[in-house]
Amino acid sequence: MAAAAAPQSGGELVSWGGARRARYRDRRHAGESLAGALRHLSSQPCTVLAVPNGGVPIGIELARALRAGIGVELVRKLQIPGNTEAGFGAVTSGGLTILNEPLVHRLGLGRREIERIVEETMAELRRREAEFGSPHAPVKGRTVVLTDDGLASGFTMVAAVRSVRARRPTRVVVAVPTAPLDSLTRVREVADEVLCPDVASGGPFAVADAYGDWYDLTTEEAAAMLRAFVERTGKH
Repeated sequence: MAAAAAPQSGGELVSWGGARRARYRDRRHAGESLAGALRHLSSQPCTVLAVPNGGVPIGIELARALRAGIGVELVRKLQIPGNTEAGFGAVTSGGLTILNEPLVHRLGLGRREIERIVEETMAELRRREAEFGSPHAPVKGRTVVLTDDGLASGFTMVAAVRSVRARRPTRVVVAVPTAPLDSLTRVREVADEVLCPDVASGGPFAVADAYGDWYDLTTEEAAAMLRAFVERTGKH
């Protein structure tokens, strides 16, 4: 199990909207709203990588606006036993594992239990990889825009950034519609630029609260959306 720690230097964090929470009709609306903040990237060779499943509709709107290629970055949180909504870290399809060490300690999770959860999570990632089926979008020498429908702890996005870095892009930009400030700060340590219109700075946080129409997107739905967009645009 290859664990990775975040570097201490960080990129630029751009947020707007102040304390008032932004509201999106749905994920497509969130992607459209976010796309305007990426105009400065339109002259660069870009690839959009969406974290499935919820990040796919966001990524499609970003790719449409940037006229960029699109793919998925397969990464998944490591679920806390007995709590499927919360995680204690994340793992990528390549096996890169990031742990929230203070939380692991508080939960009393042992190495064998962690390894079991990592293996179960990677099995799900392999299933998703088979469902999406397409080759990786080009990354080397390009600006990569990583997106999801929001951040919770931020560890899943940290793992995604570290995975993409290994494939030698020129820059990694993280763009998400909603997130708590501490998670954005965590991601800023590994990304070159982080953009988020809707930043929560205190109290309970849930990604779903930023959306009027929210439901858990299935892998099959997300893969179908991505295939349809690629077929229509020829962008990959």
